[in-house]
Amino acid sequence: MRKPFSSTSDRLLLCVFWTLLWGVTGSIPSTPNTAQTAIATPTDATEAETTSTLLTIPMTTIPTTKPPPGDAKDFELVGQNETSVTLQWKKVENILTYTLVFPGREINITALVEAELVRQVTSGLTSGTLYNFTLFTVSENVRSSGVNLIAVTVPRNTEEIKSVGQNETSVTLQWKKVEHILTYTLGFSGGEINVTALVEDELVTHTIPDLSSGTEYSFSLVTVFASVKSSGVNHTAVTVPLAVSSVSVTERTVTTVTLKWQDVGKGWSYLLQINGMDVTPDVSQSFVSYPVTSLEPGTEYRFSVITMFSGLNSTAYEGFTVTAIDCTSVTWHVTNSSIQGMVQGLFSNATATYKEIHVSPGGSNVSFTDLYPGATYEVSLVYERNSTRFDQCRHSLTILPPSLSARCEYRDAGYSIFLVWNKPDGVWTAVEVNVTGQTHLVPEDGKQHVEISGFHPARTYAVSLSSLSGTERSYEPFVFLCSTDPRGVIAGSVVTLLLFGVVVCLVVFILFHRPHLIRKTPFYSGSKLSSKRYRTISVAEFPGHFSQLSVDSNRGFGQEYESLAPVGTKQKQKAADLPENNVKNRFSNVLPYDWCRVKLTTSRSEGNSDYINASFIPGHRSRREYIATQGPLPSTVNDFWTMVWEQRVKGIVMVTNCIEGGRVSLQTKCEQYWPEDSNPGLYQELLITLRSKEQEPYWILREFIVKHRYTSEERTVKHFHFTAWPDHGVPQGTKALIQFRRIMRWHMEREGVGAPTVVHCSAGVGRTGTIIALDVLLQQLDQKRAVSVGAFVHKLRLSRPHMVQTETQYVFLHQCIMDCLQQDEKTEDNYNLDLIYVNATVLQEFR
Repeated sequence: MRKPFSSTSDRLLLCVFWTLLWGVTGSIPSTPNTAQTAIATPTDATEAETTSTLLTIPMTTIPTTKPPPGDAKDFELVGQNETSVTLQWKKVENILTYTLVFPGREINITALVEAELVRQVTSGLTSGTLYNFTLFTVSENVRSSGVNLIAVTVPRNTEEIKSVGQNETSVTLQWKKVEHILTYTLGFSGGEINVTALVEDELVTHTIPDLSSGTEYSFSLVTVFASVKSSGVNHTAVTVPLAVSSVSVTERTVTTVTLKWQDVGKGWSYLLQINGMDVTPDVSQSFVSYPVTSLEPGTEYRFSVITMFSGLNSTAYEGFTVTAIDCTSVTWHVTNSSIQGMVQGLFSNATATYKEIHVSPGGSNVSFTDLYPGATYEVSLVYERNSTRFDQCRHSLTILPPSLSARCEYRDAGYSIFLVWNKPDGVWTAVEVNVTGQTHLVPEDGKQHVEISGFHPARTYAVSLSSLSGTERSYEPFVFLCSTDPRGVIAGSVVTLLLFGVVVCLVVFILFHRPHLIRKTPFYSGSKLSSKRYRTISVAEFPGHFSQLSVDSNRGFGQEYESLAPVGTKQKQKAADLPENNVKNRFSNVLPYDWCRVKLTTSRSEGNSDYINASFIPGHRSRREYIATQGPLPSTVNDFWTMVWEQRVKGIVMVTNCIEGGRVSLQTKCEQYWPEDSNPGLYQELLITLRSKEQEPYWILREFIVKHRYTSEERTVKHFHFTAWPDHGVPQGTKALIQFRRIMRWHMEREGVGAPTVVHCSAGVGRTGTIIALDVLLQQLDQKRAVSVGAFVHKLRLSRPHMVQTETQYVFLHQCIMDCLQQDEKTEDNYNLDLIYVNATVLQEFR
């Protein structure tokens, strides 16, 4: 290896180099120790000579090696983002060249001459990464020892942040983890939460608790790496609003309920769900109140109320309610000891209260027995479920007052009658006395008698007594004959004696000269007949009673029927006499009494009148078992069907033909009020469709479908049309009518319970009264084994004038009862209703 400066030429060259360097820089750098050492140690004599020669040159002129520059001061990080960092340092004196070294890269940097600080932006870096930077000062290709700085790029923002769950007090957020970074900061409402992810998870899920319900929150999510935070992403989430704590039912009617609940006042809205409807009520006050209409009476409805806020729904408040029942629309069957009714709607139990409580269980049939006659009971229906009680309806019903019995005593020399009656158990407010068609009302004031003047001595008057409790009257009037005092007749005593002598002579003459007249014709006592008038006749006595009335060409029937002529005729008929209602009457002398007329509630006839020529008629079980009405006129057909719908009628009995008459002329007795074929007929708001028709020799059976076109409610109405009954007359025999009545009664007991049966002919009194009387009397015969034809016709005429219009019809009633009694008992027991029909299958369809 060659030693340094081993030859003279080498040493000469070195001297020239340092001389030039000194000339340029003005100084001679110091020589390294080695060099100096090397320079200071020769290798042989020659070299020593040469060295000796050179050393004669002064030291200031000998060039030396320059040391490394100094490191930069204040090397620091002044900025960073996801892909770059900005570094800054203080320039080293007048050195302009620097080298920045970091993993994988080396950057040469030239500073500005005039700048004191050097700033370098290093881009193209990876976000969220720690970098080790080394800065070298470079002077004449010589580097300083270098200074180090660790810098971090800003981490990247998270992605796919979303709400994955929320309730009333918390929100759960989820986001995708940023590469290897585990630390995140969640800021909201002035606070921060540090979240540390799991290494193995790709998604970060975090629940923020203790929030306010129904509130919108803005969240800022920041990625944190080495204390450096990302710019952050924003996310809005809401908590679930509070559920309604309670809902009250503030009003209940038959078709409406009103629901009410408290509003929390935070701008929330509410969703009410009931009866298949979704409703968002307006919130205008501190509470929400909403009426729900068009509901069915007596029906339970479940409902829910949900609080809504910003697309979120609270848990639902669930409850139930039930609509009320209209007790006034129930057809109540009232006797003097019971109340019965078929109720449409929900109830758990029913009570009737008057001094004591009577209870009837729930279902549909309400039945109270052993009641106090004439008392007014408050009937209350209650529905209970889940310890919740609903008062469905309250209704006052006065049951029939007790029946009276009475006698008459002589007063005022025969010019007045003095009536005395008993005091049975019960309540009544007045006694109604009817004498010769004149009605006298005697208030109940503790007295049990009344004196009525204006009569003639030695006369016999028909008297009927009914007890009244409010507007209710006893089931059957007590009817008897009252004779005035004959002792006041003084002026006619002589005439009486003369007449008696004539009679005696006549009798003696007949006994001796015409004895066969007495043997052929039994003696008939009018006074004896009168004493039995209106008596209840047992089954065993009825044949004799019938024979007794039949003698002398039905003389007894005539007298008994004649005594019925004035019954009820003094009662008020103001509504029927109004000018606007006159056109609705088929006959001017057949008008309903005000107290028992049927009133329409939804009639849209001219003037909105509630009038129809129809009367409620008592039956065997109910005081409104029938409606007797005239055959509809062309102008009253709509009113007729309105009455059928409002009274919920299930059966119509028609005992006339639409057109009747002899050979000379035909007369219209009734407007045809139904469609003849299957094409529906529209009668105001009701659509009538003929569903079936079965024609027999003496009657026609029809079935109608009655549909309300606004509510779409449908009902079935049976139509029993007896076609073999002439006007003002009677059928040729009793058998057909008795069989027809069986069909009618069968339907009323199975399908017509709870609603009146409409019966009409032309005027609605003759044939109508006869078929109603026959139906009731045969029920009495079957159940009590006794009847009183006169008493029931008397009762009919108190409800509608001229009922059982002719004496022939009155006799026919008795004949029907006789024929029923004479039927073979075995035949009666084995009677099969299906045999009435030619085709039993048609009967089943009709049923």
